Amino acid sequence: MEKPSQPEPEIAVSPGSAKSTFPGFAVGTRGGTQQAHVFISGRVQGVGYRFSTRSQAKHLGVAGWVRNLPDRRVEAVFEGPAPAVEAMIRWCYHGPLDAAVTDVAVDYEQPQGLQGFDILYTF
Repeated sequence: MEKPSQPEPEIAVSPGSAKSTFPGFAVGTRGGTQQAHVFISGRVQGVGYRFSTRSQAKHLGVAGWVRNLPDRRVEAVFEGPAPAVEAMIRWCYHGPLDAAVTDVAVDYEQPQGLQGFDILYTF
């Protein structure tokens, strides 16, 4: 069963971070590579969010990691070509079928040359 289509919300950017008005060209880009540190809120644990995130990231060619946080949010870092990172952020707004996302906060950071995509485990 597919989720009902919803209008895509504006990407929320945390205070002190930067967001470009031209998608794919935010602070935190280097040579066409972008890194985003993302926090996803809502019903995002116990619904396969981390595993689906890894699958989607691999499909898009995005490196980074994802993990559950003790406060029931999911935290992720995405790094790769700017259009792929932006697509990954847009995907976070709905996630897997059983997720119910209420908020996505994004901080753009300097790329670090990450390779692969890992699921990290909560502290």
